Order: sequence, then structure tokens, then C-alpha cells
Amino acid sequence: MSKKGILLVNLGTPDSPATKDVRKYLNEFLMDPRVIDINPVSRALLVKGIIAPFRSPKSAKLYKKIWHDEKGSPLLHYSKLQHRALKQRLGDEYQVELAMRYQSPSIESALNRLKASLVESIQVIPLFPQYASASTGSVYEKVMDVVGQWQTTPTISFINSFHDNELMIKTFADNGKKYKPETYDHILFSFHGLPQRQLMKCDHTGNYCLKVDGCCNSLNDVNKFCYSAQSHHTALLIAEKLNIPKEKYTICFQSRLGSDPWVQPYTSGIVAKLAKEGKKRLLVFCPAFVADCLETVYEVTEEYGGEFKALGGEHVQLVESLNDSPTWIDALEEMVRGVGSL
Repeated sequence: MSKKGILLVNLGTPDSPATKDVRKYLNEFLMDPRVIDINPVSRALLVKGIIAPFRSPKSAKLYKKIWHDEKGSPLLHYSKLQHRALKQRLGDEYQVELAMRYQSPSIESALNRLKASLVESIQVIPLFPQYASASTGSVYEKVMDVVGQWQTTPTISFINSFHDNELMIKTFADNGKKYKPETYDHILFSFHGLPQRQLMKCDHTGNYCLKVDGCCNSLNDVNKFCYSAQSHHTALLIAEKLNIPKEKYTICFQSRLGSDPWVQPYTSGIVAKLAKEGKKRLLVFCPAFVADCLETVYEVTEEYGGEFKALGGEHVQLVESLNDSPTWIDALEEMVRGVGSL
């Protein structure tokens, strides 16, 4: 009996925390024209001449802080656990493969394994809750580049986003509930940032994004594919699940790169503002990530936590990501089988 192919794709991680491997990862990641969407020559000069050489040693030191001798990178570790759990759930009718958009295991190698197994179809699940050209869109493009070289192509489908998936929302809410959100002075929903120009490119009307007050506050036909609008919706659903009033939480964006304006408000600025207001304890959700990684484990806990304490705050508590939660695996299974809220 022919099997159905499932391809899970996360962002990626260096093969090791060594500077050379971090540089290799940054080069592949940042040279993607969907990630740094500028003139190709300028992008090459910027990435290969400035960012990768100077940032690699610094990033390598940070990766070493979160790297486990046996498990390796948290992102790859939890991605493997998700892959294994989903494979067990789905049974022999499906062949499940895991890939990273950058580095190992590669999308090409995973697709070739599915091809060699003669699967009748391939469903691609980019592991990014909110759609962005630089993440989900890049996975689409890479997959089609690979299968476009095949002489025969099975039926291929993609999960565009799952920002409002009920089981995903429940998993984040359950993870947060353990920390008793009502005991914190303020709650942050911190999403990975994007340059504003990338949001504007998603506005096909040309007269809505960043031109209408509160353009991202609620989803509509114009902004339904907007990363920021989907992020706001995810945060709203988690907050409603936990009965967190609107005045007690803030939606913000982290991980800026370069001097161009990115999606605002910036997490670092909100953390500083709350500290100056006398807030002492912050609880932070990172609902753009399905697995803990450098941006959650280090950036939130260590970087923002250190900044908060230096300004008079006392504690920043990270809510763990979806990781290998059984409820999150339920969500993935529902996506595959085509049931549930997508």
C-alpha cells in the first residue's frame, strides 16, 4: 500500500556551537533572499563581508551556553522528539520526515527519502505558527525548487499557518498556567521580529499596512496573511484562554537585525519601560516558536532578564514552548488528518 508523505520543516540550527559551523549556518540563513530581501550584491557584501564574520564568534558563544553535550541544540532536539512522536501517532499509513530550512537535515535529503519510498502524496508542514515570507514562504520555495527537478511529482500540499489552532493555543495556555499568570505584574507575548518592509509587501492593496491605525490589531481580508496580524491574533487567543485582561499584557517583537525599522514595539523597549514603571515580575510567552531555541532560552531569559534586573526588575520567567507536549502532537496529527481548527 502506498504511503502518504509528511514533511515537518523547522528553521534550522548550526551543526555545532563551533564558530565555523555558526558562520556556515548564518551564511546560508542570511543569504536567503526572502530573509534579507535587498539587492543580491548588497546582500552578499553585508552577509559575507560584515554579519557572518563578525557575528559568528559572538553567536557561537551564545550557542555554547544552551548546547547540550548529548542532545545538542534545543531546537533540533525538540524537533526530533516532535518528529518521533508524530510518526508513532500516524502509524504505517504515513512516512514522516524531518528537515531544517537551513543546514541539517536538509529539505532536499528529506524529500528524496520520500521520493525513494514512492509516497503517493507529500504534505509539508512548516513549523511556524504565523505565516511570513521569510519562514513559511521560504520553505515553500525551497520545496518547489527541489521537486521541480523531478520527472514525476506526487500531489503536494502545504499548511500555510496555524496561528489559531485550538490545540496549539491550549498547549501554550497550559504551559503558562503552571506559572500562575495572575501573580505576575505584566505578561509579554514576544514574537520574532521582521523588517516593516516585509509586512508592507504582504499588503496587496498598497494602502493598508502601516497606513491604517491599528492595522494589525484584528484579522480581516486585507491582513489575513500578515505575520504581525496573525501574531496579534495568537496572543489574543492565548490571553482569552487564560483570562488575562488586555491591560495586563503587551504584544512585542524581538531579534532585530540591522538599522532598518522592524515590527514594533520592540521587546527590549517594552522590558525597559515596564522596569521603569516599577514592574518587578514579568511572564513571557514566545508563540512564534514551536520549540525552545536560542531566541527563547537565551534571548528572553538571559538577555532581557539581565536588562530588566539592571533597571530594577526582579524576575523574567519564560514560558516553555510547545516542545514535545502531547497536546501539541495532537495538533500536528489533526493537521495531517485534516480535522480540527486550522
